[in-house]
Amino acid sequence: MLHDLHLTAHGVRLEPLSRDHAPALSGLVDAQLWAGMTSALPDTVPAMEAYVDAALAAQDHLAFAVLGPDGEVRGSTRFYELSTGQRRVEIGATFYGRDWWAGVTNPACKLMLLRHAFDELGLRRVALRCDARNDRSRAAILKLGAREEGRLRAHRVAPDGSEGDTLYFSILSDEWPSVRDGLEARLTALAPAAPSGPR
Repeated sequence: MLHDLHLTAHGVRLEPLSRDHAPALSGLVDAQLWAGMTSALPDTVPAMEAYVDAALAAQDHLAFAVLGPDGEVRGSTRFYELSTGQRRVEIGATFYGRDWWAGVTNPACKLMLLRHAFDELGLRRVALRCDARNDRSRAAILKLGAREEGRLRAHRVAPDGSEGDTLYFSILSDEWPSVRDGLEARLTALAPAAPSGPR
């Protein structure tokens, strides 16, 4: 879905995903990083352009490029299965280059997306999911404060035809203030120390 939503927090920006981001994004991914995704590895510019085209064609998806303060492309994320009538959305199709793992990028992105979902759209539920074999993604989702709901068996089909289970998580609107405070605390702790000034 085409959109014009721009979000900013803690030096990280989300802007509408476009083909212009494909060259940088294709250089961030490899087979190990992409493991557990249900689409083919887009590690060439044409493959990433096709990935972007598919994201933009999905009517209930709002896809974003993730940018740093200097405009460097760090990855991509999106809202999908957005239903304002049912007051729910999912966050997913998220990936970042390894240079931005374990820093401000993921918590800042989740803060922006969750804030928009709960505070601007007035949604009741935000879901997240991951491949059950992806321990790193599961740990990252739990660290947000999301609640694990269960496992959907044989729910994911990889490009090679293999099947995997999906783990589901959610955050509800009445849990959002606590999640928000946790994210803000993490981001404050990750911020570089301010210089003390001349003595």
